[in-house]
Amino acid sequence: MQARDASAARPTAPAPPVGAAAPDPVGPATAGIERRSSGAAGRADAATRPSAASATALTDAFEPLAADHVPPVAPSASPDREPSRTPVDDTTGPADAGAGTGDGESPPVRSGWAARRSLTKATRNRRRYERAEVRRFTVRTRRRRLAWGVALGVVALLVAVVLIGAYSPVMALRVVRVEGASRVPAADVEAAFSPMLGTPLALIDRGGVQQAMSGFPLIETYQTEAVPPDTLVVRIVERTPVGVIETADGLALVDAAGVVMERPESRPDGQPLITVDGGVASDGFRAVAGVVRSLPAEIRAQVTAASAQTADDVTLQVGDARVVWGSAEQSSLKADVLDGLLRAAPPGSVSLYDVSAPMSPVTM
Repeated sequence: MQARDASAARPTAPAPPVGAAAPDPVGPATAGIERRSSGAAGRADAATRPSAASATALTDAFEPLAADHVPPVAPSASPDREPSRTPVDDTTGPADAGAGTGDGESPPVRSGWAARRSLTKATRNRRRYERAEVRRFTVRTRRRRLAWGVALGVVALLVAVVLIGAYSPVMALRVVRVEGASRVPAADVEAAFSPMLGTPLALIDRGGVQQAMSGFPLIETYQTEAVPPDTLVVRIVERTPVGVIETADGLALVDAAGVVMERPESRPDGQPLITVDGGVASDGFRAVAGVVRSLPAEIRAQVTAASAQTADDVTLQVGDARVVWGSAEQSSLKADVLDGLLRAAPPGSVSLYDVSAPMSPVTM
């Protein structure tokens, strides 16, 4: 350490003038050794030695050192190791910038409570923003759900009102109105529904109505309609008689289905006496019933008898004349043709009308 300090205190030799050869810092001994080197080594050393201009440039930038002082070489940093860096405190903020300004006050330090409060506020703002974004992107879905909810609510309300109204005592049966009754007394039909009075209209079933109407054989069909709040309308269609047949119990007024509607003592006016083989269950009876029902009211009132051995030989008696009808096919057309013949030739003027071939009728 003493030698190094001495050499450092030693005065530095002045730099040689420009263009002069730089002095050899090694010394005379070393120069003598170089002169005694071989020719080849000298030439090689001369080739590798810098020129005078380069030596001048080097002497301008660096001062020569003494031969006995060699500065220690610092160990080079490993390429694999990163250079050491001075740690920087990142926690200092704008408040720290004022430190050292000369005011004598230490920089303010944020407390932990204030940091937590700031974090909570930031989290709350973030959640509020996310909720706003969700509402903005789902506005159509929410509107659709609202519409469906309103519709379903209205439907449910209507169903509840209907159910409550239908099964409440306000909608109970109190009035029975009968329409279409002629042979059947309307009061009897109304009395048949008396056990149902006080029952809600929605609870009146088909079986109960059928049981009430089963006691009226003259009714062919019926239809009921509930009229709120307390009325039941019964529309009936009575059976239409087609004639009188002779049975073991006497005369019987029957309809087209063979149902006995009445048992008169004698043939009623406007009802023909039907004569068939096999009774009401035979094909001849069904053919005669179909023909009688197809006749206009004016002609039907003039028919006094009808007979058939089979379904294809129906014969009617109109006054003193006989009408050959044939089968029940094209009965409407045959009825129109017979009406024209009766107008052209009344029964007193002819004894036979043949309409079995309606396109070629015959009178005799």
